[in-house]
Amino acid sequence: MKPITLVDVTLRDGSHSVSHQFSLEQVAAVTRGLVKAGVGIVEVSHGDGLGGSSFTYGRSRVDEMELVEEAARIAAEHSALVAVLLLPGIGTVDELEEAYHRGARIVRIATHCTEADIAIQHIGRARQLGFETFGFLMMAHMIGPDELAEQARIQEAAGATGVYCTDSAGALTPVGTAERVSALRIALEPSTKVGFHAHNNLGLGVGNTLAAIENGAELVDAATRGLGAGAGNCATEALVAACDKLGIDLGVSVPKIADVAEDVVGKLIPMRPELDRASLMLGWAGVYSSFLLHAERASARYDVPVADILVELGRLKAVGGQEDMIMEVAIRLSGRATA
Repeated sequence: MKPITLVDVTLRDGSHSVSHQFSLEQVAAVTRGLVKAGVGIVEVSHGDGLGGSSFTYGRSRVDEMELVEEAARIAAEHSALVAVLLLPGIGTVDELEEAYHRGARIVRIATHCTEADIAIQHIGRARQLGFETFGFLMMAHMIGPDELAEQARIQEAAGATGVYCTDSAGALTPVGTAERVSALRIALEPSTKVGFHAHNNLGLGVGNTLAAIENGAELVDAATRGLGAGAGNCATEALVAACDKLGIDLGVSVPKIADVAEDVVGKLIPMRPELDRASLMLGWAGVYSSFLLHAERASARYDVPVADILVELGRLKAVGGQEDMIMEVAIRLSGRATA
């Protein structure tokens, strides 16, 4: 088995759990705790990636570039790296360049699983800047393993040094995860890394990540206390402990990462994502996890059960970038006129 690299996404995907309200002090404290525990890559940015601070996706409390710079400063003291996420159409090459200037050295370029080609320009520019660059194929449950592998080849050909199978809806099972990760590993060059990003909407975050590792994933994402959109991400502390028991070395101390989760993140952010009815519907219906907060707001405004909204979005196969559909669905289900 090749070495496995853990990417902690507490300060990026975990930002959804706090409506993107991380402070500079919180980012500094969490970054310091993570790198001291042995985490080598810490992802920092708005939950929806660079440029995500907006009316549509939610305003950040602090300019994300300030957060990236602070995290990069602390990470460098421990030979760790800061990663950022960019979704073409939300973030631009300008944000990519500034993030590099602020100290980020890894970028994940995220697209819907059938739209790998829209990342080609961004992957090329990221490589020119000096980023280690990974493709990030979101909503991977929506297509089969072979088609996902074809999309991964597009990003590899564009210059990506790794490609992720991204379970944005938390809809995959261990079998589905194994099939897709294995397909990527077979299709891509041996030097191209395969990654996996889990959500916990079916309670399978750790299990799916272990299945990914067993089938060739070399990059795995997790967040302390399972912070993240929907029912959250695979929990860093649980994944590290499970891997340790299986003899898989992530380079992270189990006691130290447990301390970070409890004494640092737990005190700064006392709540944690809950696997409740609404988040379960995300996974069951295959809905983008970031839709949950938007659906809850629409539910309150139009007095429609949030679960009904999510199931309908799943039936319509809505994907990231189609947030406007959430309100339209709520209005229709409420019986109100759209005028």
